[in-house]
Amino acid sequence: MKTIELKFENEEGKTVTVSLDEPVEPVDPQVVNAAMDAIIAENAFFSTGGDLIGKKSARVVERNVTEIEL
Repeated sequence: MKTIELKFENEEGKTVTVSLDEPVEPVDPQVVNAAMDAIIAENAFFSTGGDLIGKKSARVVERNVTEIEL
């Protein structure tokens, strides 16, 4: 399963991560950048450390899970 992690800085200087499942691939950095700008401009997410004020990074994470039969 793949997710995209958008990492922001809040008013307290802490990192806030927003994870979304199944990102559209290939990931377009310009679209991700614009989406992150919109999230900040619209104050779309609440953070205990205050408003999101800046972008830190974005990444696609792939997780593989293999069940172990017991």
